[in-house]
Amino acid sequence: MFTDETALEERLATPSPALVTDLAHLEGDLLVLGAGGKMGPSLCKLARQALDTAGRTDVTVYAVSRWSDPAAAQALEAAGIRTVAFDLMDPAADLATLPDAGNIVFMVGAKFGSAGAPSHAWAVNAAMPNRVAHRWPDARIAAFSTGNVYPLVPLASGGCTETDPVGPVGEYAMSCLGRERIFAHAALTQGTKIANIRLNYAVDLRYGVLADIAYRVQVGEPVDVTTGHANVVWQGYANEVALRSLLHATSSEPFTLNLTGPETASVRRIAHWFGEEFDREPVLAGEEAPTALLSDASRCHALFGYPDISLRTLVTWQADWLRRGLPLSGKPTKFQVRDGRF
Repeated sequence: MFTDETALEERLATPSPALVTDLAHLEGDLLVLGAGGKMGPSLCKLARQALDTAGRTDVTVYAVSRWSDPAAAQALEAAGIRTVAFDLMDPAADLATLPDAGNIVFMVGAKFGSAGAPSHAWAVNAAMPNRVAHRWPDARIAAFSTGNVYPLVPLASGGCTETDPVGPVGEYAMSCLGRERIFAHAALTQGTKIANIRLNYAVDLRYGVLADIAYRVQVGEPVDVTTGHANVVWQGYANEVALRSLLHATSSEPFTLNLTGPETASVRRIAHWFGEEFDREPVLAGEEAPTALLSDASRCHALFGYPDISLRTLVTWQADWLRRGLPLSGKPTKFQVRDGRF
């Protein structure tokens, strides 16, 4: 259980022995682009802790973001991370002024509002990767993508694997597939080593599918079960896999990985679990559709091990977090969306 955000951040920044072993072999510095988002700060701290534990104090971790919140940048600086204030979407901004690095985690993305501003989504999700790939052609790049590049599939399918056909629905999903294709082109034409990480859905108690459901149950709001199943994974595990994927990045054909938990989690069952936690009957709305956005992460689990935090544990932690009145991000995942309009 966590008494405050500091305790949560400390847990998210605690590396596993496997991560320490892998990052001991890192060649060059680490540059995190889009480090100011929901997952970026904890990923930077996790990398720094793993590198320090491995004795790799020679590796600098750079965190690049606009840093509209100075306190967030100061917290990273205090943790030994070099923050760089830079607007990647500024057409006058010169990527050449950013540090050289042998390893890049690309966390930049535009999702919410993409239905109303599709050109912006494409500019961020597909055009920017082209600039990044040309700026750091010799780096290893682990790029966050999304399971939304897959179509909705029958529940009995077990979810899409990395070799299944993609079928993005909506501008956001299509532009994310565009990002993958741009990085794949860099791998093919200039030999850049690429890992495309198809993530859905990371949770860290302040946000995520579980926070969305738990809050509604706690306050008595209806939980829509039309999208009746989802994949979730602890954010600490997701960040570890992204960092370890740098060593699996390949040229010619990118390393592609589904990143999520092992369960096809029932929204109805999770709502009832939270009902037990809060001692109230959840209010459910709708009927489960026969399809959902689901990924099979068997390859991920075979390479990097099972997530260390189980779904049931995450539910217990999430309920305790809300009972303590600890903060939420106020940014719902909108995992219920079925038409691709975010």
